[in-house]
Amino acid sequence: MSVPTWPAALPRPRRSGWQAQFADPRLKRQADTGMPGARRRWSKAARQVSLTLTVTRDERAVFDRFFEHELKHGSKPFRMPDPTTDGWAMLAGDGSPLLTPQGQPLLLSGSWLCVFGEEMPSETIEGVRFTLSLKIWVMP
Repeated sequence: MSVPTWPAALPRPRRSGWQAQFADPRLKRQADTGMPGARRRWSKAARQVSLTLTVTRDERAVFDRFFEHELKHGSKPFRMPDPTTDGWAMLAGDGSPLLTPQGQPLLLSGSWLCVFGEEMPSETIEGVRFTLSLKIWVMP
């Protein structure tokens, strides 16, 4: 069984709607006296990420088809390009982009294994475009 891949036809998420938070991997205990303690519950923590995308009507249809048919209304995991890494220029120590011999920038690549969170995607309309709001879990 292959894992579905995020459609390349969809735009990158907007910066304004970005929010990420790690799940808490600690098992906390309350002490009768003294300071409270904690230990690790699991070795790696998933991260919940809130994303917004502004899409055209056609791009919304691509998302709807992906979500409803390929992911079975968000019940299956999927691979998605990491918006914080994928497609960004690789930089030298001084901050200048690293280039190929032909002068093209070297680009970073990264992907996430994701599942949708408890909340279903929501949408609003801004003029002739749609804003999709998603909450996904990025698996460690």
